[in-house]
Amino acid sequence: MPIYEYECTRCGHRIEVMQKFSDPPIEECEKCHGKMRKIISQCTFHLKGTGWYVTDYGTKAKQKKNDGSKPKESKKKDKSSED
Repeated sequence: MPIYEYECTRCGHRIEVMQKFSDPPIEECEKCHGKMRKIISQCTFHLKGTGWYVTDYGTKAKQKKNDGSKPKESKKKDKSSED
């Protein structure tokens, strides 16, 4: 459930409320009974470290990247060249 931040337009009192998307917004300040407005605050979600790209997961991908070697070619015979 998301956490929403509200501020009173009269007294400036701020609250954080965990609400469902379907819940109605808070309209009245609990301290002065003024009108509340929803505040858009800075997000605290950060993507840091490894694991966010395909190359960060598998050990094979890391080995290919680190040693600079080309992948080995397949040793299957081409049927068209045997005829």
